[in-house]
Amino acid sequence: MPKSSPATVTVEQTRAPITWRGDLPFLLESLILKDFRIRYRNMSLGLLWSLLNPLVMMGVLTFVFTRVFPNPNKQFPVFVLCGLVPYSFFTVAWLSGTTSIVDNASLVKRIPIPREIVPIAAVLSNCVHLLIQIVLLLVCVLAFGGTVNIQWFWLPLLWLLEIVFVCGLALLTSSINVYVRDTRYVVESINTVLFWLVPIFYGFEMIPRRFVEFYQFNPVAALVLCLRHILLHAAAPPMATIGKLAAVAFATLAIGAFVFRKGKDAFYEHI
Repeated sequence: MPKSSPATVTVEQTRAPITWRGDLPFLLESLILKDFRIRYRNMSLGLLWSLLNPLVMMGVLTFVFTRVFPNPNKQFPVFVLCGLVPYSFFTVAWLSGTTSIVDNASLVKRIPIPREIVPIAAVLSNCVHLLIQIVLLLVCVLAFGGTVNIQWFWLPLLWLLEIVFVCGLALLTSSINVYVRDTRYVVESINTVLFWLVPIFYGFEMIPRRFVEFYQFNPVAALVLCLRHILLHAAAPPMATIGKLAAVAFATLAIGAFVFRKGKDAFYEHI
């Protein structure tokens, strides 16, 4: 039997399987860096937008709710920023995760990678902006009279829970978006409505009692509540609220992973 020539070896034969322990962490890093570079490729201010956007919104809301509508809260800029930072990360990361499979259609079709990594990488690429805005938030806390205290150790856990929650949503909606392209516009509409349902410029004490439980099961609103306890009052966040935040975050991740797994086999035919 004649031996096959090396020239006849197909591309599929030369592809090495991608494993979680070896190639996948490198691939995840590469996807995160790619998303990051593409986003800032033609922007002259680059990462400064991560600071300018929350600062401008903080300035506008502070003017409206301290000058137009008198407010005795002397820490109102920090109060607002505690809402803007988690809301901003949530909306941008969720939307970019939703469109990630369609936006990376060539990658999904040509390279045999675990497709779950694509929306997760899209979410994690926004953590660079989140980190910058967290630093801005902590600097503002100190500038308005706050101090570093032991309660700050809660912050990594709270941000991790929000990232888990957004990853779950991204897995869910990125899968649906392959089949129903209007999904991204539904996400944008929900994000607009959410600006009013998250207590960004108002406090939890203003929420009617019958709606308090609903707010605490909203992970973004729950995170805002916990941040204000920690950064404005130097107090531990409510354990019940953290429990609800964790339950919703991991339940969303499980549901998103399940839906994505069911739909991913037919992605090739629809993107």
